[in-house]
Amino acid sequence: MKAGIVGLPNVGKSTLFNCLSNAKAQSANFPFCTIEPNIGVVNVPDPRLLKLEELVNPERVQPATVDIVDIAGLVKGASKGEGLGNQFLGNIRECNAIIHVLRCFDNDNIVHVDGSVNPIRDKETIDIELQLKDLDTVDKRLEKAKKTAKVGNKEAQAEVALLERIKEALLQAKSARTVVPQNDDEVKLLESFQLITTKPVLYVCNVDEGAAATGNKYVEQVRELVKDENAEVMYLAVGTEADITELETYEERQMFLEDLGLTEPGASALIRSAYKLLSLQTYFTAGVKEVRAWTINIGDTAPQAAGVIHTDFEKGFIRAEVIAYDDYVAYGTEAKVKEAGKLRVEGKEYIVKDGDVMHFRFNV
Repeated sequence: MKAGIVGLPNVGKSTLFNCLSNAKAQSANFPFCTIEPNIGVVNVPDPRLLKLEELVNPERVQPATVDIVDIAGLVKGASKGEGLGNQFLGNIRECNAIIHVLRCFDNDNIVHVDGSVNPIRDKETIDIELQLKDLDTVDKRLEKAKKTAKVGNKEAQAEVALLERIKEALLQAKSARTVVPQNDDEVKLLESFQLITTKPVLYVCNVDEGAAATGNKYVEQVRELVKDENAEVMYLAVGTEADITELETYEERQMFLEDLGLTEPGASALIRSAYKLLSLQTYFTAGVKEVRAWTINIGDTAPQAAGVIHTDFEKGFIRAEVIAYDDYVAYGTEAKVKEAGKLRVEGKEYIVKDGDVMHFRFNV
């Protein structure tokens, strides 16, 4: 599962990517500095993992991860191939969610591709290009589906009805994610279209250091603009985050954060938001060899969760032994949890909850 960082040139995408990942993407004060997308495998900060490490004292600890992709800056006309448009749109289509970075700070020394700071205009520039590309995709599918629908194919007729609703939304400069599927068939159809503007989006307002703890007027403008979009908004000072990552020790980083009025790096909150944006959650395995966070989709069953460890676990699934994270912490050890009767045995239908500590029984 991948979240793609998008935005106009020079809004802080590559600097943000560098903060989030161990990779060091090139970042510079000119457009199209990033051409090939950079991909970073980023650890998901989770205090529960630290607590389990403290209780179990394992040989190693393995956090959950999420892939973050730094994609080239977009400009007007990208849907027609301007700039790196076609490449950009191809890269974003391969991502499961969008982290849209908006410049929300004033600085005359950093060039803005459109000459002035205006996050509302910037957002609309990106949105229009993505919507135009989706409109092109919808028109092509609609033409094909209408031919099949004419001969009485009911599936094609349903496809035409949904595509026409999406086209209407796009023509009104609304993203395809604003079209609500009316049944399970439409949910599957919508997924099959692979439209860019159906992807969930997190707007990241890049502010200056003075607004790192409280935000600013630009952030409020963005919040107001997207309030009906079912999207998340957060703000962080990307340049300051970059400074924090350069500090050598945990103590130095904490002192820096305290001076800014922050309790943790904004990048940590952003990674967790991206994880949530991708509809992902975590379960744990805890033993003396390893304490590990495993990534699954929200709504996965116990066998599906087992399959993340190994496909044989899913194929030969018998049962899962489950301890709620809060119970594990309250009793301190697996043995005490069992004594208290808090260990549950769950079967194939069990829907895994975020934070479950699990052991699987299987037979291959």
